[in-house]
Amino acid sequence: MRKLFLYAALLLLSQCSKCKDNDPSPEARLPPVTQTGANTFGCLVNGEAWTPQGNDGTANYTVSYDLFPSGGIINISTYRIYGQGANDFQTISVWAKGIQGVGTFYFANSSSAAAGFLNRKTNCYWSSTDSAVTYRRGNLTITRLDLQAGIVSGTFDFTLYKPGCDSIRVTQGRFDKKL
Repeated sequence: MRKLFLYAALLLLSQCSKCKDNDPSPEARLPPVTQTGANTFGCLVNGEAWTPQGNDGTANYTVSYDLFPSGGIINISTYRIYGQGANDFQTISVWAKGIQGVGTFYFANSSSAAAGFLNRKTNCYWSSTDSAVTYRRGNLTITRLDLQAGIVSGTFDFTLYKPGCDSIRVTQGRFDKKL
């Protein structure tokens, strides 16, 4: 009987590893990087795939671009509801100003670009403009800004640390939106 139990346990463990091998990588779960107005957003948050999901009565992914003489302002805002509890809610926001076309905007000690992440479950909010954030690195790169076609696309990444909260690492971020 003991051998039967050991064989069953071994079989179960070997089957689990096979399933894990067939699971797509976190990167494969992200939408592709495009510049067509595909209305996509995705990134890795601390190595896990993150895309907008759920609905709280408002759109879970918005991008706005306002043109000003000194350059436009872009605001990318998204959230995901990942469970049934009131605290199963996260948001990502990225903005930059002075945008006149494609280019890169840096979050470190900047008043012209910022990134933020809210995790209600841990009650932590990280913002690159918050003085309590002691480490801030990252950037937003606009890869397409076509006002005629109404398309804005780009990539982003950022790392923020705030005492009392774990570090938040957002990598391989991409967005492609029809304005």
